[in-house]
Amino acid sequence: MNDILSLAPQNVWKHFYSLTQVPRPSGHLEKVQAFLLEFGKSVGVEAFQDEVGNIIYRKPATPGMENRKTVILQAHMDMVPQKNKDVEHDFETDPIQPVADGGWVRAQGTTLGADDGMGVAAIMAVMEDKTLKHGPLVALITADEETGMYGAFGLKPGTIDGDILLNLDSEEEGELYIGCAGGEDLTATLEYKEEETDPADVALKVTLKGLRGGHSGIQIGWGHANANKLMARFLNQVIAYDEACLVSWEGGNMRNAIPRECEAVITVPEEEVGDVLAYVGECEQVWREEYETIEEGLSFKAERVELPKYMVPEEIRDNLVDAIYACPNGVERYIPTIPDTVETSSNLAIVDIKGGKASVKILTRSARESMKDYRNTALESCFSMAGMHVERSGGYSGWEPNVNSPILHAMKEAYQAQFGEVPEVKVIHAGLECGIIGAVIPGLDMISFGPTLVGPHTPDEKCEIASVAKFYDFLTATLANTPEK
Repeated sequence: MNDILSLAPQNVWKHFYSLTQVPRPSGHLEKVQAFLLEFGKSVGVEAFQDEVGNIIYRKPATPGMENRKTVILQAHMDMVPQKNKDVEHDFETDPIQPVADGGWVRAQGTTLGADDGMGVAAIMAVMEDKTLKHGPLVALITADEETGMYGAFGLKPGTIDGDILLNLDSEEEGELYIGCAGGEDLTATLEYKEEETDPADVALKVTLKGLRGGHSGIQIGWGHANANKLMARFLNQVIAYDEACLVSWEGGNMRNAIPRECEAVITVPEEEVGDVLAYVGECEQVWREEYETIEEGLSFKAERVELPKYMVPEEIRDNLVDAIYACPNGVERYIPTIPDTVETSSNLAIVDIKGGKASVKILTRSARESMKDYRNTALESCFSMAGMHVERSGGYSGWEPNVNSPILHAMKEAYQAQFGEVPEVKVIHAGLECGIIGAVIPGLDMISFGPTLVGPHTPDEKCEIASVAKFYDFLTATLANTPEK
């Protein structure tokens, strides 16, 4: 703890540390909501919770700055709960254990929650500091951003108002984001009647782990392996050549995280066990070669387990494996006018097949509505042909970039004056809440920025210490120089 609290700026790091001690996985936010409400009241700002769980602060302008435009500071309170398989951690009850490691802060075997705990910590520091110069401020700390942006979607018109929105949820210091991709969830389901396993067969549990995973928007084009796609390759072959039957398949646990781990239970005749075990080793070697320098921790192992009583029927098994094998995953294409930025992608995030029920969950992202629909229609076709029921939900539009934004030009000039370099202006292939909030509060001038994070949505998540000071100094300088109304 002490090494975190001694980091600069201390007023940001102390609040970030306090957030790590409050459980806040998506969907379980009661403790952090109460914590944030109490904090707001303790520092003397107006604080309340709206009907969908967002926390809102209001802080009046410092004397002499009442005529400045109203700035909305925005971040999200929830975090992605990911941990290594060998780590004992309950995200609903246990605190995160952050440690300073060289120039970075990371957690011990879990996600750190700097996405977007750092944005929330910066808001808390601004709300607490009586020495800062700023115009009228509103803070919007949204609920459940990571699982569907429910807080942003549920924000009612008239709840808050402002002229400028500063979203504090980007992950590369020195970059200003002026647009983001839209997204949509796709869920394919199927119920089936299980069949009894052959009592003469042998059951094997095959486990794939150690992949890098990552943020399904930011890192979808980085070449990281998808655990569900690799498992589909293995199952396709052992079904075809070793008479394998499928009992269960569980891979991934968050739509917006590239699946890092996957586990399947199969049955095979006794005489095929040797071949299957050999093929497990072959797959591990081939995949290590395919993902050389990317997936250095890849592990694929098999072990005998007790024979389950039931399994997936043959026809259903073949349809499911074929559909998952064939389903589009990863980058569809890049933005033609910004060729280094992904335009359209999908993440085969979660596969859950067991006990007579099969479910596949995917998140599709695109900066172009027509391409998002194209990708989802392709996915829908793929799983419909396997006899699955397919639903789309949680769709949201992207944030259209405005290169003529007044706050963009002001912040570019301010950054250069402050740090002697020009910030990069980008569009991000991830879902930010700006577009949704902008639809509720028309006319907002919006920018997204933040400190440098690596590996969000994975247990490798870490935050660069030096970037936090630059991020916060830039934030406070921006507030001090907010234009007049």
